[in-house]
Amino acid sequence: MSAAVGRLRGLRVCAVLAAGSLVYGCSSGIASPQEGLPVIEACFATAQGPVEVALEVASTAEQRRKGLMGRTSLAPDAGMLFEYQEPREASHGFWMYQTLIPLDIAYLNRDGVIGSIREMVPCSSANGSGCPTYPAGVPFIKAVEMNAGFFLEHGIRRGDRLYLGAGNCPTP
Repeated sequence: MSAAVGRLRGLRVCAVLAAGSLVYGCSSGIASPQEGLPVIEACFATAQGPVEVALEVASTAEQRRKGLMGRTSLAPDAGMLFEYQEPREASHGFWMYQTLIPLDIAYLNRDGVIGSIREMVPCSSANGSGCPTYPAGVPFIKAVEMNAGFFLEHGIRRGDRLYLGAGNCPTP
């Protein structure tokens, strides 16, 4: 068999597998990523200096409900900012229903100061009632989800602050 024929057969196999994945993905109820969310440049101010991030902003109930469901990856410096109009109780939390990637979440007060950080793992339950919640443990009005390990890797911890808008980031 020639190399060209082998590559062609390989492409056919890949096409069949990809088509099967699409059918499975469409029939499994997995949510697709949200489109059209505004993205804001921001930074976390830490003892080591600012850590720049790009955050999709989920500010409506529907946007917050869907969150990062259905995503198979997230850029290393990308995340999602959840904004509420009214403060949430310490018992309020997030869950990982239909969320495919491990995430960390930081719960913030009105001034953007981090009150707590939690690690969250994907939930494979077919319904949301089978998924654990990750309560904030502190009252909050904003939350930021990033890839798992992001906060630890960048030395971001409780008491650090999120600044929205690239021009608002403090200089070292």
